[in-house]
Amino acid sequence: MQHKLSSSERADELEDRMARELEAGFEHVPIRSTIYRSGAEDPTTFTHDFDKLVASGNLGLMGPDPRLSEMPEKPTLIDFFKQRMCNTQHLMQSARLALNNGYGEKVAFACLVHDISVTSFISGDHGYWGRQLLEPYVDEEVAWAVEAHQYIRFYPDEEMGYEYPEAYIKYFGEDFVPEPYIREAYERARNHKWYRTGRYITMNDVYAFDPNVRKLEIEEFTDLIGRHFRQPDEGLGFDHSPSAHMWRTIMWPTRAL
Repeated sequence: MQHKLSSSERADELEDRMARELEAGFEHVPIRSTIYRSGAEDPTTFTHDFDKLVASGNLGLMGPDPRLSEMPEKPTLIDFFKQRMCNTQHLMQSARLALNNGYGEKVAFACLVHDISVTSFISGDHGYWGRQLLEPYVDEEVAWAVEAHQYIRFYPDEEMGYEYPEAYIKYFGEDFVPEPYIREAYERARNHKWYRTGRYITMNDVYAFDPNVRKLEIEEFTDLIGRHFRQPDEGLGFDHSPSAHMWRTIMWPTRAL
């Protein structure tokens, strides 16, 4: 019997078809990576966009996607916040909370970038990805804490006044148990010299997203970023750092190769 599509599946199908129709009018065709489609489809069963490109005889996109705003020649972290990231209010609210709570600039900046992978790149293992994105440009302690917040957030710390977030019960269920590698990473982090910095991120994270809170602008954190982020002269993504390629992928997400 033929599977009857749900409303959600029909909406996804319509969105995909509309995207394809839009792309059909491009002189150079955008390429969606395998991970972009995995889950929605079994990655072992679909034909990669590049294969379709070759078969069609069209040209592949090797630069900016015309559907996205054009980035400056030498982009800054603020440019990425404004043009390539979503849900930046969460990051800015966390940073403001840390400042208001008296945790100082280093912790506030760590809060400002703690979910930078989620907002711009990928959600799974976002602390690890975030550390790799940031490591060439920030204090070593900040980079470590951004990674660590991913695993220590699941474990209460009575001494520091951190309880397991009620929001996680709502989001992940009462029976959720982190994977063994998360527990192992947490156990290692507990005795690390910067454990408290990672814990401070979790204590100033905003687990309940309140749409009524005053909207913040990234320009309000210009000085904080200037003091704690080493902006490359060549532009973020063009400085040949170990993570420059990740910033270029965020900037040009549908480039063929």
